[in-house]
Amino acid sequence: MGAFLGMIWCFQRVFIKSPSGRKRFNVLGALNAITHEIITVTNDSYITGTQVCELLRKLADLKLTIPITLVLDNARYQKCKVVQNLAEELGIELLYLPPYSPNLNLIERLWKFVKKKCLYAKYYEDFSQFSSAISSCLDSAHLKHKKELDSLLTLRFQTFKKTQIMDV
Repeated sequence: MGAFLGMIWCFQRVFIKSPSGRKRFNVLGALNAITHEIITVTNDSYITGTQVCELLRKLADLKLTIPITLVLDNARYQKCKVVQNLAEELGIELLYLPPYSPNLNLIERLWKFVKKKCLYAKYYEDFSQFSSAISSCLDSAHLKHKKELDSLLTLRFQTFKKTQIMDV
């Protein structure tokens, strides 16, 4: 919980309110790549394998009839044996992205969108307002911002064809 500045161009010094302290609101989320619905697990302490397991259980509780593939980055808490064993038990495939490739993870685009919509250039008096703004934005995003999300969360990724190196 801190200031997320937009852009400020001015000739005078401008002071922007920002809360003191370093309180965090952690969101672990799963995004349906087709419908853009979001399943989240939140807390204000740390994200660990326990929270990833909670997210896996929430996904399994959806009782989807199609296979679930969860795309993850390489965070240690996502790769632990507890998470892998539970995913196997629940029939959820875990797909780990290569290191340093957040551009391949749709949820990273969603996080940027949420910051833009409810955090940039906004001041929240207390932590409950801050966390509820993020939660309500996530809960209603696939309905309220459908057109923007359809454009942003596209499944088209830039690919590179294999090229030949020519001697000159």
